[in-house]
Amino acid sequence: MKLAWILWLSQVLPQPAADSLCLSTTVYLEARDQSVRGQQAVAEVALRRRDSGLWGDNLCSVVTARKQFAPSLVSSQTQLSNSEAWAAAVTIALEAERNWALPAGQRKEVVPGASHFAALSIASPSWRTAYQVATIGDHTFYKVQSLKPRKV
Repeated sequence: MKLAWILWLSQVLPQPAADSLCLSTTVYLEARDQSVRGQQAVAEVALRRRDSGLWGDNLCSVVTARKQFAPSLVSSQTQLSNSEAWAAAVTIALEAERNWALPAGQRKEVVPGASHFAALSIASPSWRTAYQVATIGDHTFYKVQSLKPRKV
């Protein structure tokens, strides 16, 4: 299936299904070749950003914000063709959402406080000198800024 179709579908699905689809797509595009822990860490960064409200009020807004995550960086014609990796990404995204729905003190955080990540072999972001939380597989996770949940 093409990324363009998934992004269209995410606009017509009701919440929370749309957010689950967007998070699954991001985990697939960003980390399908990484360990489960690496995929969980990518999902955690997206969820933390959603809670902050700085990149949008829902996961679809967060992961499609300009130049933030793969859904806004790769061609909309990109094929998500690895069905095994897609199934794993969906499972990991749904588990991450369930975990993140717990009270903050009960969550299992993989990259506590991380607000950004990069694959330094292919990217050189300006914030790469920020505090490094962890390196998992090809990704280094950073606490570039303190993200606090927005007041609702």
